[in-house]
Amino acid sequence: MTRQRRVILETLRESNAHPSADEVYELVRRKLSRISLGTVYRNLDILAELGEIQKIALSGSLNRFDGETRKHYHIRCINCDRLDDAPMGTLEDIEEGIGGATRYKIIGHRLEFMGLCPECLDIATDRW
Repeated sequence: MTRQRRVILETLRESNAHPSADEVYELVRRKLSRISLGTVYRNLDILAELGEIQKIALSGSLNRFDGETRKHYHIRCINCDRLDDAPMGTLEDIEEGIGGATRYKIIGHRLEFMGLCPECLDIATDRW
């Protein structure tokens, strides 16, 4: 593992913010001032392929990255695009049920919750 890749991984594991690649770049530049945006993008893809991080591709938003590799769900604010971990366990038995009811070999699933984060809800209470 290169020094750059290690710093990117450490940065993601220290963050709960689910940053975009550009945000990771800004965070990593504080530690490695000469790192390029292209290097960050390449290393994020490599780390995701290696299973060291999660690449989160949710509807309506940029790809985000998560240093937490255990299976878990996310909730996204439809107003500001904030992304948080959903406070619940995964539904592993749903994969078995769908697989048994179809001819598909189920290899995983994604579940996206959408809503308004507390900050946006405070601002837009009269809209919702």
